[in-house]
Amino acid sequence: MSQGYNWLPTKREAQLAMANNWITVLETQSITWDIPAEDITELQHLIADAESTLKVAMSNDRTPLITSKCRVAFDALVKKMRFTKSRYFLSPPLDDSDFISLDLKPRESNPTPVPPPTTQAEADISRPGVHLLELHLHSVKGSVSDSRRSDYAFHIWYGIMPPGGATIERATGVKRELIKAPVSGEELPHSRLTHRKKELFDFAAEDSGKMVYFCIRYENAKGEPGPWGPLIQSVIP
Repeated sequence: MSQGYNWLPTKREAQLAMANNWITVLETQSITWDIPAEDITELQHLIADAESTLKVAMSNDRTPLITSKCRVAFDALVKKMRFTKSRYFLSPPLDDSDFISLDLKPRESNPTPVPPPTTQAEADISRPGVHLLELHLHSVKGSVSDSRRSDYAFHIWYGIMPPGGATIERATGVKRELIKAPVSGEELPHSRLTHRKKELFDFAAEDSGKMVYFCIRYENAKGEPGPWGPLIQSVIP
């Protein structure tokens, strides 16, 4: 297995097991806990997408593109699970037995607060192959690191700009390409959440020669973001 191409099937399988268990519990508890049917349906679709991409990613048919798609699918699933937990599980009528049924730890009577991150994040970029870029993620030099629960994950935002900037048609299309160079992370249309220190981006072959911009921020264990790091950029090889 090549460097920058690591895989953690045990972690992915555990996430799927928990998500599927949630669906089983919600089949009987959704009305009691006042959870809309559309939220459950969305979670089911995200589970199916994650399961199908994981199956391919763990097979001999795996490619860097499949690995990337699988990461995106699980990022979406985990984001939905975090939303579901914070929106519906962290307030009455749930009790300790409900939390245990969902494979979650019962709430602490005096939980330790997790402050939002204060550290800025950035990355060094390497080019392992054609239309491949790998981000080596770290805190901005000189920053005072937060606790591990505060600097829980890297949220990478990115956007692609063709030479001369995108047309209105391409800017409003699926890729939402950039019309002009961004000046802050808020202008970047796409994102990916990761706990890894290295993240591989496999762009479409047609994107070679275009400029890609990245901006990264830490998130704590509750999904609260920290300050934006500096914009970084690279031509897609």
